[in-house]
Amino acid sequence: MTAAPTPDCDIAIVGGGLAGGLAALALAGRRPDLDVRLVEPGPVGGNHLWSFFDGDVAPGDHWLVAPLIGHRWEGYDVAFPGHRRGLAMPYNSIESEALARAVAAALPAERVIAKLACELTPGRVRFDDGGVLTARHVIDARGVGDLSAIDCGWQKFVGQAVRIEGGHGLDRPIVMDARVEQIDGYRFVYCLPFDAETVFVEDTYYSDDADLDVAAVRERIADYCAAQGWAVDAVAREEVGWLPVVMGGDFAALWPAEDAVARIGVRAGRFHATTGYSLPDAVRTAAALPTLVDRPDFAAKLRADAAAAWRRQRFYRLLAAMLFRAADPAERYRIFERFYRLSPALIARFYAGASTRRDMMRVLSGRPPVAVGRAIGAIKDLKWL
Repeated sequence: MTAAPTPDCDIAIVGGGLAGGLAALALAGRRPDLDVRLVEPGPVGGNHLWSFFDGDVAPGDHWLVAPLIGHRWEGYDVAFPGHRRGLAMPYNSIESEALARAVAAALPAERVIAKLACELTPGRVRFDDGGVLTARHVIDARGVGDLSAIDCGWQKFVGQAVRIEGGHGLDRPIVMDARVEQIDGYRFVYCLPFDAETVFVEDTYYSDDADLDVAAVRERIADYCAAQGWAVDAVAREEVGWLPVVMGGDFAALWPAEDAVARIGVRAGRFHATTGYSLPDAVRTAAALPTLVDRPDFAAKLRADAAAAWRRQRFYRLLAAMLFRAADPAERYRIFERFYRLSPALIARFYAGASTRRDMMRVLSGRPPVAVGRAIGAIKDLKWL
């Protein structure tokens, strides 16, 4: 009887974005006995900025992200046409370059494979050049997959790190500045002061479609800076992105049961349905991998965990439906304006995806900032339960 060939490695992670990069770091840090490969044709981490509140990450998991944090603030502000508020909630940002440096330090250079994967099975990766990598486990971390069967809107954005002549005067982030013209859905500007002269300005839209006129948004960023009295000396970096905001859909359509390849990150549906943010789930999953990889039902366990997380997101899918289906695009900001009048603890749990039943009742109680009939209709049209 011929013995099965020995695989090339223990773990092959396909996709070097946030989820894949964190998974590689967690496995390298906690399971140095494993041969872990990371497959990513472009630069690891891409060109991204990820931000999170302290409460988004469990205390026992901070070891994974703490070394990556490049900027930290003890609080932040929000601003709406009828309401401005400061919140004492620590906020952090990670630049993709920091993730790339950490992965390069954790994995030998030959274990980072700059090739494009075109076919995945539970134990094999086939590359577009015909090459093959075999592994005990293959993990698909390639970001957004097929969302055609999922009912979603989009959070889309263009962000620029701009240097301001003479300084910008901000000492902490403005996470939402909705005192801007409401264009293409709910629009707000997001500002992160990196240093006295550099501020990251992101123009963001909760929109019905994913179309994004980058040139037009660049002009709006320039107009916003001018309105603040900022003289832009240079643009240090630019980021363009799209995040799904999910209103409904069957998890089995996102990750079919017959697909036996392990998945993590957005590919597995592990993101906040209302905000589209995936960092809390990416950290949670990566931190669990060092013990999960020894299970014979590894891929099935990841799918079961992702399905359970999808079910826990039903309240956030409801809120997304209220936003997109019950509110006129130019009036969507009122939902967030009302939300930001609630308690800081409730707001923190919302972003962490850990809203309690009492939180849910509080968010939905009172006079809604949208037409009641349309709100009820939006709920009835969905199978969010």
